[in-house]
Amino acid sequence: MREAFLKTVNLFKTVLPMLCGMLLLVSLLQQFFQHHYQDWFTGNYLLDPIIGAAAGAISFGIPITSYIVGGELLKGGVSLIAVTAFIMTWTTVGLVMIPLESTFLGKRFAVVRNLLNFVFAILVAVATVYTLEILS
Repeated sequence: MREAFLKTVNLFKTVLPMLCGMLLLVSLLQQFFQHHYQDWFTGNYLLDPIIGAAAGAISFGIPITSYIVGGELLKGGVSLIAVTAFIMTWTTVGLVMIPLESTFLGKRFAVVRNLLNFVFAILVAVATVYTLEILS
């Protein structure tokens, strides 16, 4: 029992500096990009989901804040397809977290997981918006 506790404490000591660094980087990037999201979108249904997915992947955040940011983007005239891709990658893809994730889960796993989430976020965004258009 004591040995397991000491291993956990040592692991926490190793992870804490990396986790703090990643959180600081995410916070800085989020503040930098926060007011420029609406400037990036063109209104093009082919390009906007890719831009939205890239913006979400760079930003990375928790789901509850993604809904607020997504709502503000929609109010600002950004298309639903771009906002959907943005929200999906905001919560599932974390480019700045890849170093931390690869340390504990392996580099290949981290890269493949993030790439698949990025691609599927775009596909799901397109499918969602087209489904809504068919239903309405």
